Amino acid sequence: MKAMILNHARTPLVWTDLPDRLPGHGEIRVQVLACGVCRTDLHVVDGELPHPNSPIVPGHEVIGRIDAVGSGVDGLAVGDRVGIPWLGHTCGVCRFCRSGRENLCDAPLFTGYTRDGGFATSTIADARFAFPLGETGDAVDLAPLLCAGLIGWRALKLAGEGKHLGLYGFGAAAHILTQVARWQGREVYAFTRPGDHTAQAFARSLGAIWAGGSDEAPPVALDAAIIFATVGDLVPCALRAIDKGGRVVCAGIHMSDIPAFPYDVLWEERQLVSVANLTRQDGLEFLKLAAQIGIVTTVTRYRLDQANQALADLRAGRFEGAAVLVP
Repeated sequence: MKAMILNHARTPLVWTDLPDRLPGHGEIRVQVLACGVCRTDLHVVDGELPHPNSPIVPGHEVIGRIDAVGSGVDGLAVGDRVGIPWLGHTCGVCRFCRSGRENLCDAPLFTGYTRDGGFATSTIADARFAFPLGETGDAVDLAPLLCAGLIGWRALKLAGEGKHLGLYGFGAAAHILTQVARWQGREVYAFTRPGDHTAQAFARSLGAIWAGGSDEAPPVALDAAIIFATVGDLVPCALRAIDKGGRVVCAGIHMSDIPAFPYDVLWEERQLVSVANLTRQDGLEFLKLAAQIGIVTTVTRYRLDQANQALADLRAGRFEGAAVLVP
């Protein structure tokens, strides 16, 4: 197998030949068809997330086909097409797992961070954390759903059912979530980097009612706002944009420091919450819904050996929607 490996944080990935691996008990081996490039991959590569396994194969928006099955695996077989998400394993015994909050597990493993991921021609996964996908849809188009879509869905559920929804940072997650929110009958207000008229036009093309810079006020008070950008300065901006009783959801795994802000922007029962990972139930819900809605992802394709370029383009905001690696 071949893989793009991160040997040390803040260094380029290295194209590497590795011996083929066999799945262990409860595991499957998957031949990768496509793997999305997520901002969390940037956090891993740039050393913003602590204590990754090293060396590590990044990538956690994996679409592939099973070509080997370990012992003790039920419900999956050689030839099945599956998706492998960020949450790659949980202990099943801690108080969070036992109370239906496996996204907060005390001893998790994360695909592309603490266990090898999908920037490769093949990968090993815990079979319990692989989603059966069937044969509908192109692998490249489906890949962004495995994190941008899933985390967006969990964030949307935490945001509540308000009609006026603000999305800060219009990238892979927001371009998927806009389609979900519009299908639900909500109004989407998109916030981009100030002056990024291309991203604003992209948001409007997907059905956003309004699109402007993050330094602008929306035309109505928002019921909720979801922050996908990793910029802590956006938190007080979003709090000022929401109405009384509204909620701001921070959807990233990493964010720059949140600056001090006056209490009056939080007062009147405004809420500030974060999203951590996902549960398998989130995945089952969202993937079923995505097929029902007919979500269309906007993707830029890169060869697997172009992973460093894809990461650089993501960091610089050089494409709309999502980047996807194809072996």
